[in-house]
Amino acid sequence: MSADKEKDLIRPYGDRKDDGVIQLSFVLPVPCSEKAKEAAATVAKKLGLSHVLVAAMEKAGESYSFFVVYGRTHMQLDYNAIEVPEVMHRKHGFDELNEAIRRDLGRRIVVIGACIGTDSHTTGIDAIMNMKGFAGDYGLERYPMFRAVNLGSQVEPEKLVARAKEEGADAVLVSKVVTQREVHKEDARALIDAARQQGVFDKTIFLFGGPRVDHKTALELGFDAGFGPGTKPSDVANYIYYRLLERMGRPPPPQKTAHGTQDATVPATGEKLGETL
Repeated sequence: MSADKEKDLIRPYGDRKDDGVIQLSFVLPVPCSEKAKEAAATVAKKLGLSHVLVAAMEKAGESYSFFVVYGRTHMQLDYNAIEVPEVMHRKHGFDELNEAIRRDLGRRIVVIGACIGTDSHTTGIDAIMNMKGFAGDYGLERYPMFRAVNLGSQVEPEKLVARAKEEGADAVLVSKVVTQREVHKEDARALIDAARQQGVFDKTIFLFGGPRVDHKTALELGFDAGFGPGTKPSDVANYIYYRLLERMGRPPPPQKTAHGTQDATVPATGEKLGETL
């Protein structure tokens, strides 16, 4: 088979496959007018789009206009060439995971979580830590085999690390909702620096979450894993369990199936700082 045939070339989909139609939305600092609409169309054309259509124009404030624009791109990409690190592990149910921790670790897992810096938005950390959890998925406080300590909002990175050290935490969960001027990355780096300075970086699992966080970004910042929108508490709980087994040099236990048992071959994670999973 030739190299070309091994490629999976794709283009954006609008009305039919490979038509290249995409939708853009943006704001221009001008009041609504026909001239403003033409300016929006020009933006799309300068981005390389053809068959441009300004589908909507609305006032977005004094002397600002919001636009929705359609156009076609001739760009295509090889989907098989895309590489991105992912968090990969087999997922246990609530009771199964608690039993696995009891059997394989013989103790409760200690987790410390907080929103760091000046961020006062606790929606994300509460969804993961609080007993009620998120979308019908129990939070870490509900797990008998987890001891979850939620420090809330506006916690300085150094204080979070110090508390984690004091508690002997297995994992530290960091949530950042505010992302203006890349402050979430700045605070995340400060946390990792503090962990190194206080001697817990290599002893603790560090997880980073938020609406503008993904696994790749977290790895680049020095974390073990990153979790974005839609993450459920059970995702985090299972990850921590598998990561702890990995750090202990123990293979995951065999997976029970309808045909007996089989070895679990899916890795829990890659190494810090960018190994592709």
